[in-house]
Amino acid sequence: MERAVDRLFVTGTDTGVGKTVVSAALLHAFRAHGRRAVGMKPVASGCERAPEGWRNEDALALQAASDPWPPYDDVNPYALPAPLAPEIAARDAGVDVQLGVLVSAFERLHPLADMVLVEGVGGWAAPLTATLDQRHLVQELRLPVVLVVGMRLGCINHARLSARAIQEDGARLVGWIANEVDPAMARRDENFALLSARMPVPCWGRLPHAPDIDAGQLSRHLAIPL
Repeated sequence: MERAVDRLFVTGTDTGVGKTVVSAALLHAFRAHGRRAVGMKPVASGCERAPEGWRNEDALALQAASDPWPPYDDVNPYALPAPLAPEIAARDAGVDVQLGVLVSAFERLHPLADMVLVEGVGGWAAPLTATLDQRHLVQELRLPVVLVVGMRLGCINHARLSARAIQEDGARLVGWIANEVDPAMARRDENFALLSARMPVPCWGRLPHAPDIDAGQLSRHLAIPL
């Protein structure tokens, strides 16, 4: 990056591309460079009831990868029970997702750390409400964007379209990360090389398909520009 940043937004080419795995690895990578880093999942659908309230697995993973330990309600201001698109899940729960609530939670997390990493939902164009897109949060908080590319058939098209949409929406795309979600993908190295030659920003790393490796170990595959 041309300057050090204290915030970052992680989006993906689609749902199921491993944004949370990558986000947790990024938190460990920043911490390995001596930076206090906390994660945030502003809106999460698909939650389980706990004694403390609704809890989302992805948000808990970000909280666990954070140092210092942030309050869950700030990590995940909107925990929506149904495992559906956020707009539908919020409607089912009778919840009105408000941009101001998300911004306030971010502003409480920001003084705790040197880096606040915000993980989005689904792909870049997935809406939060009928009138609120993820780009609105990115613009309001001035968040540089990192794109997670799930390495599987079709990823070149998805990655290029996502990068174009991010930039056309006025956001600052600063990097992309390849996540090998499909171990059976044919010609993985060639696909990675094609993407590397065509993406408009640098690659920050290539994470192997390794379900049993924790985020700290995966972070060694990342080269974040500080």
